[in-house]
Amino acid sequence: MDRSTVTDNGLSASDVTTSTSPDNPTTPANGPVMTPEPELTDGFHLVIDALKLNDITTIYGVPGIPITDLGRLAQAAGMRVISFRHEQHAGNAAAIAGYLTKKPGICLTVSAPGFLNGLTALANATTNCFPMILISGSSEREIVDLQQGDYEEMDQLAIAKPLCKAAFRVLHAADIGIAVARAIRAAVSGRPGGVYLDLPAKLFSQVMEAEAGAKSLVKVIDAAPAQLPAPSAIARALDVLKSAKRPLIVLGKGAAYAQADEAIRTLVETSGIPYVPMSMAKGLLPDTHAQSAGAARSLVLKDADVVLLIGARLNWLLSHGKGKTWGAPGSKKFIQIDIEPKEMDSNVEIVAPVVGDIESCVEALLKGMGKDWAAPPAAWTDAITAKKEENLSKMAGKLRKNAAPMDFHGALGALRTVIKERPDAILVNEGANTLDLARGIIDMYQPRKRLDVGTWGIMGIGMGFAVAAAVETGKPVLAVEGDSAFGFSGMEVETICRYDLPVCIVVFNNNGIYRGTDTDPTGRDPATTVFVKDSRYDKMMEAFGGVGVNVTTPDELLRAVNTAMDSGKPTLINAVIDPQAGTESGNIGSLNPQSVVKKK
Repeated sequence: MDRSTVTDNGLSASDVTTSTSPDNPTTPANGPVMTPEPELTDGFHLVIDALKLNDITTIYGVPGIPITDLGRLAQAAGMRVISFRHEQHAGNAAAIAGYLTKKPGICLTVSAPGFLNGLTALANATTNCFPMILISGSSEREIVDLQQGDYEEMDQLAIAKPLCKAAFRVLHAADIGIAVARAIRAAVSGRPGGVYLDLPAKLFSQVMEAEAGAKSLVKVIDAAPAQLPAPSAIARALDVLKSAKRPLIVLGKGAAYAQADEAIRTLVETSGIPYVPMSMAKGLLPDTHAQSAGAARSLVLKDADVVLLIGARLNWLLSHGKGKTWGAPGSKKFIQIDIEPKEMDSNVEIVAPVVGDIESCVEALLKGMGKDWAAPPAAWTDAITAKKEENLSKMAGKLRKNAAPMDFHGALGALRTVIKERPDAILVNEGANTLDLARGIIDMYQPRKRLDVGTWGIMGIGMGFAVAAAVETGKPVLAVEGDSAFGFSGMEVETICRYDLPVCIVVFNNNGIYRGTDTDPTGRDPATTVFVKDSRYDKMMEAFGGVGVNVTTPDELLRAVNTAMDSGKPTLINAVIDPQAGTESGNIGSLNPQSVVKKK
C-alpha cells in the first residue's frame, strides 16, 4: 500500500481532481471545496516504523504467508532484510546479533511450522541470555480458538510462553507500537533473553490515520537500566577475596556481552588474580595474557580456594561447581556477580552474592579495592605458570604436524596461526572434537570474537552465527565446523553466497560423527555415525558461485584460509581429517551413557 494520501475508495489524493471557479481558484465551480482525505497507514508500516524508531535496522527471516510483504516493505523503508533457507538458522542469526550489539535481534517467520522452526532458536537464545525477538505471523484468533482448521492453525502464543522471557499478541494496529516497545524492553532488561511477538494475519491490513499511528509508536528509553549492587554485598565480596590464598576469576560470556571490557581488564590486572575464560569470554583479555590460566584450567579449578564468577554460571560447563573438577568438597568459596538473584546458590553455596549489572559491580569492586590491594601469593601464581608452560610445551609438537591426512591438532594449529595474524576476525566454532579442541588451541585476542554453541551445546548454530557476524560487524568470519555440525545448516551457504558475505567455512571432514570408522554389526547399512566416504563439501559452495577448496595438509589449509580471508569471497574449504581421529562425544563423553548389557 502506498503511504500517500489514501481515500476510502482507494484513490490517492493525486487521483482526486476538482473544477475551480475562475474568480476564486480555491472554490469549485460546481460545489463546495473537497476536504483532502487524511493520510493513512497500516499494520505492515507500523511494525516497520516501530522497529526503526528504536534503531533496529536489520531483520533475519524466511518470507511466506502472511509476512511476505512485511519483508518487502521493510526493504523499501531502508531496513536490511536477510532471507534464509530455514527459520532456525535465521533465528540463530538474530540471537547472535543480539549478543553482539546488545539490541534485540529480530527473526521474522511465517505461522505454525515456520514459527516452530524459529522457536528452537528463541529457546536457545533465552538459555544463553541473548536478546532476541521472534515475530511470527499467525492464524486468526476466532478460528484458532474454536479449532476450526485454519491454514497453519496453531495457538503459537501458548506454545512460546514456556520457552522465552515474555510473549505478546497484538490484535489492533494501534497497539503495535506499545507491543514492540514491551518486547524490546523485555528482551534486553535484567537478564537478556528471547521474546515472542504474535501478529495475526488480519493485523497487517488494518488501517488507521497516519498521524494517530505515529503517535502510537513508542521510543524505548533506558531499555536496560543499570542495576547497582548493594554496598554491603561489595564489602562482603572484597572481604572474602582478601582472605584468599589461591584466588581465581572465572569470566563467562555474560561478561563479554556486558561490553565492560576496560573495567574487567582493570579489575583483573589490578587484583593480580589469575583468570579462566569460558569459551565465549575468550579475548576479553588476550589468551596470551600473563594472568590467563586457561592452559592450566584443571589445576586452578581444583586448587583455588576463592573463586570470583563474573557473568559465568555454575552449570554443567563448570561441573556445577562441585565434584572432582573442583577438588575436595567445601575446599573453596564462591563469589558470584549476576544480574539475576535466582542464579545464586543454584548448585552450591555462594558465600558472597553480588547482584547487579556487570559493569556496575566490577567498578564497585575496583573502587573498594583501594591502592593497598595485595597481589596473590607468589607460590600460587608460580605454580600456575609452571603448569601452563608444561601443558603448552606438550601441545606445541602436536600443532606443528604437517601430516596427510590431518589430525585435529595439526589442522587447528594452522587455524591458530590465522587468528593470531588476524585478531579482528570473528571465529565461529561448532562440532564435537572440532569444538572441544579448538577452545584450547586457538587463542583469542579481542572480545566477542569467538562465537560457539554456548550453554546448551547444540549443533547447527554455525551458518546462522556466521551470517549475522558478517552482517552486524562487517568483519571477516572464519567458521570452523565439524562435518556433522555443518550438516545441520549447510544449505545456508547459498545465503552466504547470495549476500556475498566475507565468510570462510572450514569443514573438518573425517567421514562421520566423532569418527568415520564405525560399522553396522549386521553388515546391512552404514553405521549410525558414518557419512558418505570422502564427501566433497567444497563442491556445495561452488554450486552457488562461491569458492570451494579441498585440502589435505595443515600447510595447504593455512594457505587456503589466508587466500579466502584476503579475498573476502564466500569460501568453503573441505579439510580432509583422518577418519580415525576423534574421540566419542569429545570432552563430554561421560554424559553419553553406554549399554553394559551383552546380548547373545
